[in-house]
Amino acid sequence: MKEEELLLEIEQAAQDMNLRIRYEKGDFDGGYCILRDENIIVVNKKLAPIRKCSVIAQALGEYGIDQVYMKPIVRTYVEDEIVRAKAAAGKNVVRRTDAAAEAVPSETPGSDATAAAEGASATPEEAPAPEASANDGADA
Repeated sequence: MKEEELLLEIEQAAQDMNLRIRYEKGDFDGGYCILRDENIIVVNKKLAPIRKCSVIAQALGEYGIDQVYMKPIVRTYVEDEIVRAKAAAGKNVVRRTDAAAEAVPSETPGSDATAAAEGASATPEEAPAPEASANDGADA
């Protein structure tokens, strides 16, 4: 299927879902939004057709595609774009450098940094056993 045909099919799927597509110019790719109780997909009109397909497919995924019929090739494309977008979002997570990680203790319970910050050991095996009292079991 050609890019232009795919774009037409994806646009039709959006219409079937009562989503309006607006092509606008600006410094953005596009996405799904709600404006005055209207579900809209905004797409940069200067994007290449395949990129427009990708933006609309991701917006359809955000809205939900379970209740609408799509040709199998179109549904496969939309589902693949949803997975690709989620994977790309995971890669864009800002990670601390080693120096920043040492400067800021981790807040994960049981981590070495948290335990050190609290003055406790990192593992339960290293923790001292509670002292037995002289009256344990004697007051029964």
